[in-house]
Amino acid sequence: MTVFKTAESPYKSNNTASNRCGFTLMNNQVGVIVAEVMGGKENVTITPLPSMIRVDADGRMDVVYSEIDEAAGEEEGWFNSAEFEENMSTHYGRMVHLDDRTIMFANPEDAAEYLDFDLVARS
Repeated sequence: MTVFKTAESPYKSNNTASNRCGFTLMNNQVGVIVAEVMGGKENVTITPLPSMIRVDADGRMDVVYSEIDEAAGEEEGWFNSAEFEENMSTHYGRMVHLDDRTIMFANPEDAAEYLDFDLVARS
């Protein structure tokens, strides 16, 4: 009798911390501009796919609105959190919108000061 063993799936669950954060963008004119700007940052990886663009980073990444405005050839204030949300499909990690940028954090502890989260255990 032959016994068959199923190959281990590359998609199995893994609950270890990745120290990564990111988002997906629509693959449209605005998404391409955002990806081009973010791709110039040191810790960011861009993965273009047919219908979306993945933007992933180690630790933290800042989407600075004025950088997107400049790359798009638009006046300052054109790109904002609403425009970002409209072009973003999903995200992972903690996301904090400020007036001039959106910050993505891989670890919630790193976002504590923005989220008003107290890291000290209380009894």
